[in-house]
Amino acid sequence: MTDELNLTVFQVTLREDGIAVVTLDVPGETQNILKTEFADEAEALLDRLEREADLRGVVLISGKPGSFIAGVDIHRLQACQTIAEATELSRAGQRFCDRLEHFKVPVVAAIDGPCLGEGLELALACHGRIGSDQPKTLLGLPEVLLGVLPGSGGTQRLPHLIGIPAALGLLLTGKRLTAAKALRMGLVDEVVPATLLLSAAIDLAHQLQSDHATAHRKSSLFSVKNLTKLALENNLLSRRMLFQKARQQASAKAGEHYPAPARIIDCVEMGAGHGFAKGLEAEATAFGELAMTVQARQLMNLHFTTTALKKDPIIADSSIQPRPIHKVGILGAGLMGAGIAYVTTDRAHTPVRLKDQDTASLNRGLAYIDRLIQQRLQRRSLTPFEAGQERRRVTPTLDYSGFQNVDLVIEAVFEDLELKQRMVAEIEAHCAPSVIFATNTASIPMARIAATAQRPEQIIGMHYFSPVERIPLLEVITTPHTAPATLATAVAFGRQQGKTVIVVQDGPGFYVNRILAPYLNEAGYLLGEGVAIDAIDRALVQFGFPIGPFALLDEVGIDVGSRVGSLLHEAFGARMKPAGISDLMLADGRCGRKNKKGFYRYLGVRKAVKPVDKHVYPMLGVSGDVAMDSREIVERCVLIMVNEAVRCWDEGVIRGPRDGDVGAVFGLGFPPFLGGPFRYADSLGIPELVAKLAQYHERLGERFAPADLLARMVREQRGFYAD
Repeated sequence: MTDELNLTVFQVTLREDGIAVVTLDVPGETQNILKTEFADEAEALLDRLEREADLRGVVLISGKPGSFIAGVDIHRLQACQTIAEATELSRAGQRFCDRLEHFKVPVVAAIDGPCLGEGLELALACHGRIGSDQPKTLLGLPEVLLGVLPGSGGTQRLPHLIGIPAALGLLLTGKRLTAAKALRMGLVDEVVPATLLLSAAIDLAHQLQSDHATAHRKSSLFSVKNLTKLALENNLLSRRMLFQKARQQASAKAGEHYPAPARIIDCVEMGAGHGFAKGLEAEATAFGELAMTVQARQLMNLHFTTTALKKDPIIADSSIQPRPIHKVGILGAGLMGAGIAYVTTDRAHTPVRLKDQDTASLNRGLAYIDRLIQQRLQRRSLTPFEAGQERRRVTPTLDYSGFQNVDLVIEAVFEDLELKQRMVAEIEAHCAPSVIFATNTASIPMARIAATAQRPEQIIGMHYFSPVERIPLLEVITTPHTAPATLATAVAFGRQQGKTVIVVQDGPGFYVNRILAPYLNEAGYLLGEGVAIDAIDRALVQFGFPIGPFALLDEVGIDVGSRVGSLLHEAFGARMKPAGISDLMLADGRCGRKNKKGFYRYLGVRKAVKPVDKHVYPMLGVSGDVAMDSREIVERCVLIMVNEAVRCWDEGVIRGPRDGDVGAVFGLGFPPFLGGPFRYADSLGIPELVAKLAQYHERLGERFAPADLLARMVREQRGFYAD
């Protein structure tokens, strides 16, 4: 049959029992991605199967082990130039899924590996779904993370299958479910080992064929489980309250910058109140309109950028391969060291030897790791057996016992040059000669740390961001002495830890902290001029940052920010001169959240949004009541950050705008819908950016002097990206 149809994406085997096993295998791809040719072949295949008189069922399975369908080819969506084009793309997907849902015999999706986006929408249109128990089997609809929504019926079929509240929870977050969670939610019918997946799917197809009451998936609505949900959701008042609450929560989280969540709720509500067909109409319309928004375009750009970065071999010489890391040593069991240990055991599945100078510090670190594991256990995202495995991978020590056979040591000790140099010497004395030493320094130049090393070629920077388990970025920092194999190994292991890795050159502050410093400094200058702390933070949050600069300083520690700021001032002179706010705060014993005393109040305050500590204003000698337009607050803090990012590229600190945008978004929380500082500069227009910087330069001094590269770009009439 395959040869008869001249298929390249599908292979078909018609079994003697009447079950057609359709194997999906997109050529030239490591994962199945739904490309344009998929639709034409799929339609032809269904036409042919319709004519099979003895057909009893269809099983759709992947020919790529560990990968069902990872989603649609997003380039198809990005290529759309009009709302009408994008809307038709959605309607085409809806038509195919509708045909699949109403096919003459039951269709079962056998899911092993990622089943995401349009891949899950296709599975939802099937009459049954079997998932494998492999960790890579994840189901989700992540379209909201690209600024759009599921356009092939996902906003309608998912609520029908698992209920409106659960569906909104997935649609509005893009969350991915393991097969076990999907089973509990009713998203799949059964979970089996991968070796039994095909036979279980065939059995389900026979079961659905023999039981006419369940031969079409809509009949699953009348299970006892779903009747309970529908009793609530069919109540007009209850349903109205449900959607009202969903809108309030989505608005509080996404704000005005991300229109997709509100449109998702609209589509689900339309289907619930006016029927499946009306819901599909609303979905296609919303999909087309969202796809053309600036937010979606930038989020798609960011997706492509991040995907390309993850595939980047970093080292051009293919003969240089990363060394395998079988065991990791970590120096320092504080929040940073414990966080690194957690992602190493949880995501890289690698044993950790965790060292600190006293038992109390080790116990706190182990308790932190255990708390993170316990949270996942309570959410049922791992089993008790897996939790036990993760705990046992981390072993504590007060000395260097157990370090003789580690392949990589990561230090996370206090930010002190002499201390870090001593750590290098001790590791070289106690570990194998082949060991790689990675420092987690936030700002001390790598060359200074490696200056006294016996093997500087094996020293590298691996700069994590706190909290390590939540912030996805890892900066890998090289020096002129770093061996290519050391770099390749650090990058590969960072990716094993689940990190998005950028490689930067050595220098004070590296990239992320270097562009963060002027942003925080400018917030300090604004406060010194009498602008209120919460007014500054509120303006930047409204702009799109997840947290304001003063709330951020409280979180990371005012003392930490002060040390980094001093180092950068020493390195770069007047343009990095702090406003002096941190020194006064520290003199008053204010370190931030860590000692419950900072820009905000913590003692005796239970609410999530902390109030400003009004005692800060007289202590700093400012009024805190100077009114300033939020646009100026944003421009002063953001443009100075963008300007420094441009300098970093011009000086070779980062490899290009791509890395600079990823670093700022994933490390600092630069608004993703703006694409990063370089995408933002292009959207403003380089001449406009230079003009604004020049105005502030004239008014406020040298710290706003436009980067030399910007002036050259204006003359050459070019931007950072060609598209």
